[in-house]
Amino acid sequence: MRAKKESGKRKRLCVVLVTASSRKEARMIAQAVLKAKLAACVNIVPGVESHYWWQGKLETAAEFLLIVKSTRRHFPKLAKLVRARHSYQTPEIIALPVVAADKAYADWWCHSLG
Repeated sequence: MRAKKESGKRKRLCVVLVTASSRKEARMIAQAVLKAKLAACVNIVPGVESHYWWQGKLETAAEFLLIVKSTRRHFPKLAKLVRARHSYQTPEIIALPVVAADKAYADWWCHSLG
């Protein structure tokens, strides 16, 4: 019975992508989502070059990418927390489902979020 419950939890895992304008902002967001227990882990990837449309103009920006390990259940609160702390008017907050993961890592991920 326990194995099925854990398997069900693993099916709800998601990776949330968030870009930030600075290392300081990325670290602040990472700490906030971790302290709120909305993420098991956050990776910060420096040196991201983003190209995008904004208000009818093509823009380029140097950004930091946060890779947030969370769950679909936590996503609404996580997105709200990020929006409240983010400097961008429209921050990138995208959840991607986890299709497969190492069992030990997925178990740790689920356990970390309760």
